[in-house]
Amino acid sequence: MPTVLTDAKNLLSDLMARYRSHVDYLAIRLEESEGTSILLRGDKVETLSEGLSIGGQVRACYKGGWGFASFNHLSTLKERVEEAITAARIVGDGETILAPIIPVQDTCQLPLIGTDPRQIPLADKKALCDRYNQILKTFDPRITTTSVRYGDSNQHVIVATSEGTLIEQSWVDMEMRFSATARKGDLVQTGRETIGTRKAYEDLTSLDEQLCSAAQRAVNALSQPTVKGGTYTVVIDPILTGLFVHEAFGHLSEADMAYENPDLLEVMSMGRQFGPEELQIFDGAAPQGHRGSYFYDDEGTRATTTQLIKDGILVGRLHSRETAGKLGETPTGNARCLNYHYPPIVRMTNTWIERGKTPVADLVQGIKEGVYARNWLGGMTNGEMFTFSAGEAWMIRNGKLAEPVRDVTLSGNVFKTLADIEAIGDDFYWDESGGCGKAGQSGLPVGCGGPSLRIRNVVVGGEAV
Repeated sequence: MPTVLTDAKNLLSDLMARYRSHVDYLAIRLEESEGTSILLRGDKVETLSEGLSIGGQVRACYKGGWGFASFNHLSTLKERVEEAITAARIVGDGETILAPIIPVQDTCQLPLIGTDPRQIPLADKKALCDRYNQILKTFDPRITTTSVRYGDSNQHVIVATSEGTLIEQSWVDMEMRFSATARKGDLVQTGRETIGTRKAYEDLTSLDEQLCSAAQRAVNALSQPTVKGGTYTVVIDPILTGLFVHEAFGHLSEADMAYENPDLLEVMSMGRQFGPEELQIFDGAAPQGHRGSYFYDDEGTRATTTQLIKDGILVGRLHSRETAGKLGETPTGNARCLNYHYPPIVRMTNTWIERGKTPVADLVQGIKEGVYARNWLGGMTNGEMFTFSAGEAWMIRNGKLAEPVRDVTLSGNVFKTLADIEAIGDDFYWDESGGCGKAGQSGLPVGCGGPSLRIRNVVVGGEAV
């Protein structure tokens, strides 16, 4: 990366020395980002761009009140520091409570194991998208709409605080998204795939099989019957498990959702039994090689692995320094921001359910009539309630997979669903396709993982989300 930010370290030190006494806490985050964005829809190129941006943010806290300012020009940093401090002093009327961390000075970079996308010409990235788009368009005459999206970004971040932390951190993230829509009369069905990586550009260059799978699902669904709505015992694959644990449970584990909501805090009380003894749920940025992995969060807290559920019992939650301080708990390194335009908030990193002991083939045994669901098309959550749509599904009859069905949605209450887990498979899969959204910060890279699950009493609807 260019050295613009690195050369700013002396400026950061001078500003901290000058202004740290004006507030209880002061943090400056500088960011340099470069990346590529390509979007093809059918025969049209909607986006084809490369960009470089430099900016930053200032956060100040005084008597519990926060001031925030963001900027695009380093020359205005002093003014933005004064703005954030003024705002914090205006609104602060209580007590600043931040859980303590050890100040750190460190420089680190998430390692690539293959080619850096910055070494690939834009024309080659466009050619890759063209090839994938052609595969989708020519897969079957019933495919009427296609889209191919490519994105890569390199972020170089410096975080400095009034407590003495000075961290320089960088990483590369890449993602491709595909969709194919098939039509038969008035019936329309869509297949989707998303692949993300922080390892190598090569991870995105041999995805023909995944593309064809998405297109085939869309075409197949045109001739499949709609599932009959009802309550079933359901077996879901690891991709749906990852989606479920992230969307339905993970967000409820983010402490900023709970510490100002007494009702939710009571529901999410430590020591509560949520699932079977075999159930173990974790979140953490410390495991390396995943899209939600890093060395330090955007407050300078070292990455950790946090167990959320142990033997079916709630034992942890995800924190920023403020939520940890107000709840009397330990920071977990989960304060993240999408970019310098936004303040860090509590976000998941990599969230997973540990593999179980039941052979996957045994999960359907004993089910007289049920549903087996794989992959996902979309979904939504509202507090404790969730609804997800499966990418493909089959009926289970007398312990065996039977006819495929379409328009399968899975709905329920997350706490009841966790309690209704009957068996946890001995398989496991990491899904690196996640782009999480919260508080207007959408597309934050995360990882999700888990095994196949067997769950009783799941409400299955016959209409797509």
